[in-house]
Amino acid sequence: MSNVGRFEFILLLIVLVVGLELVARKVRLPPAAALVLGGIAIALVPGVPVIGIDPDLVLIVFLPPLLLAGAYFSVWHAFRTHLGGILQLAVGGVAFTTFVVGVVTHWLVPTLPWAGCLVLGAIVAPPDAVAAKAVLKHVHLPERITTLLEGESLLDDAASLVIYRFAALAVLTGEFSPIHAGMTFGLLALGGLVLGGGLGWVWIRLLGRVHDRILSITMTLLLPWVAYIGGEMAGASGVITTVVAGLVLGWRQHDVFSADERLRWAAVWEVLVFVLESLVFVLIGISLHAIVLRHMGTPWVEQDVFRPVAGIVAAVLVSRFAWMFLTEGLRVAWLPPHLRPGRKDFFRFVAIMGWCGMRGVVSLAIVLALPAGMPERDVMQIATFVVILVTVLGQGTTIGWVIHMTGGERGRGQHHHHLSVSQARALIAHAQEHAMRQQAYDPQGQLVHARLLEQYAYRAELAERFSHEQQALQGRQDAHYRVLLATIQAGRAELLRLHRSGEIHDAVLHQLEHELDLQQMTAEGGLI
Repeated sequence: MSNVGRFEFILLLIVLVVGLELVARKVRLPPAAALVLGGIAIALVPGVPVIGIDPDLVLIVFLPPLLLAGAYFSVWHAFRTHLGGILQLAVGGVAFTTFVVGVVTHWLVPTLPWAGCLVLGAIVAPPDAVAAKAVLKHVHLPERITTLLEGESLLDDAASLVIYRFAALAVLTGEFSPIHAGMTFGLLALGGLVLGGGLGWVWIRLLGRVHDRILSITMTLLLPWVAYIGGEMAGASGVITTVVAGLVLGWRQHDVFSADERLRWAAVWEVLVFVLESLVFVLIGISLHAIVLRHMGTPWVEQDVFRPVAGIVAAVLVSRFAWMFLTEGLRVAWLPPHLRPGRKDFFRFVAIMGWCGMRGVVSLAIVLALPAGMPERDVMQIATFVVILVTVLGQGTTIGWVIHMTGGERGRGQHHHHLSVSQARALIAHAQEHAMRQQAYDPQGQLVHARLLEQYAYRAELAERFSHEQQALQGRQDAHYRVLLATIQAGRAELLRLHRSGEIHDAVLHQLEHELDLQQMTAEGGLI
């Protein structure tokens, strides 16, 4: 297929992505599951071209922006508070799953050397950032579980890639040193931490000097690839470099972006992440095409593949539950008796965390990059694809049910040290009123901004009342914002009438429409 043909095919996939997303919302199916099924259906259609997917290209195109977006929107305080648990999952959990899958694989496929078994274990070990984000945005979980899952999916790729590289090298050369591998991982992680922090700081300094929204958004779009490629070229972990740069940028974005830049940046990235996430899952389904064509109708699948693949999938699922049970049990045992959760809370945590182990783009890219000389290469690829399908389709479609059955949603709102939205809004309103009182009078003490002072004092009074009487006043507030939205809609209709009749210039239209958009966003935010 020519490059033009590939581009046209990608455009067709994006059109299909939109359709699959609409179908998923209509039938209440997780989008990731609908997209994978759609990719499989596309791959099985007669006459569909076989597109060779370059795994290095998949990693460098999809992974950096998705990692940076996930890190950018991470809650830094929660991430830092639970860093120990995140590392225990991202490093310890990956290593444990790699070992368990390696043992099971060696038992079921004795012709595969031990290093090759660990290669497969490293491939299927890391839960995927894209898959986790796609599922988590459709469910409601306690803060600790959400933070652990998001943090794990951001950092576990580095551990998996290091194990994979050394195990694959051992298969091809027959040499392996655990000490060397451990030291290398430490250096890669440290290098990524330092380089990512440095790049994030440099980017913030540059963005602070650029006072043009187009340039600042463009620079932000470049950061994930600069961090990933720069980290790999410098001998550090490109994954960790990108994640750390995203964390730094997310922490300081309130200082460097104007309100207009932030609104436009969020819109650009929302579309970019949606397209990339969707294409990843469709490509997972399409990637089955070559293997299906190669082995369709052969007895080899039933005789030599079905049993090992089933065992490997079971090992992936069981090992995660075992690791969750072990580590959470040790954590609870270490807590003082009065702080230990009850038995139901313990098993609820283990069940939800154990079931949230979706695999995706990283496993796909690594298995496609397996050297041609790797023993049992086809078995490894089929096993990886099945693991991705089972976790995305099985766990992704049932995680909401698991959360509901275990009562996981009851964990929300238990962090009483956090202010509610209405309480925070009241404090902000009082701060604004205080600032207005200081500026409402001229140097001679004459009140010159009486109307503004009245408005801000009224807002502060309402916000204070609402923070204490939210249940009683919610209906009145909703009615207020609905009336406000109706007036905004009337203003928008008049603005469009003036423009279409030729009474105002396009520049005036865009300026006033932007002001109405900001007013509408505020009103719609009040109704949420």
